[in-house]
Amino acid sequence: MFETVVYSPLFGIVLSIAAFEAGIWIQKKTRKAICNPLVIAILLCIAVLVLFDIPLEAYNKGGDIINLFLGPATAVLALNIYNQMDVLKKHFWPVLAGCTAGSITSIGSVFLLCKAFGLDDSITKALLPKSCTTPIAVGIAESQGGVVAITMVAVLLTGLIGALAAPLFAKVFHIKSPVAQGLATGACSHALGTTKALEMGEVQGAMSGISIGVCGIITVILSLFL
Repeated sequence: MFETVVYSPLFGIVLSIAAFEAGIWIQKKTRKAICNPLVIAILLCIAVLVLFDIPLEAYNKGGDIINLFLGPATAVLALNIYNQMDVLKKHFWPVLAGCTAGSITSIGSVFLLCKAFGLDDSITKALLPKSCTTPIAVGIAESQGGVVAITMVAVLLTGLIGALAAPLFAKVFHIKSPVAQGLATGACSHALGTTKALEMGEVQGAMSGISIGVCGIITVILSLFL
């Protein structure tokens, strides 16, 4: 009976949804950036699998179904850019220059550090898109032969660190422009950073949302040459 339940696709789907809902509840209660619903959901899923000795293959019966939504989620990023078209037109060149600089810095630093530490090529390709949102990062890693699991962890940690550090760096480096704050946050820490940018202000949130899609496109192009 137990194996029948855990090997059902519904098990992975229900566990993922329940864990994420628990993460949302905890985040609302604590109001702490570090208590990100996605991070909490991942930890809860891992805890359940380890505690009940459930094979990852069993969870993936439903988890793979959830992964199917990564493709549509990537396409939806275009809608975010469309909704912010007026803001994008007003700040087109700063957005383009900022996102290009951020993408080049992210990919370049990862590439050089991986080479310096002699990391395997598959790991390097998995880490290169770490500053993109998950759907785009996973797509890049898969097409380049990178380890997707490492990519997802790198994206998660990058987003979490960015969300925590964005307000601090803006204060330390005296970055007062809402446009610059939003672009920098979204360019380095994608969706998780955008949640923090929205707390910083409406303009910051809009610019961060725009930078997710723009940086994703730029990163896809740059990854073709590495």
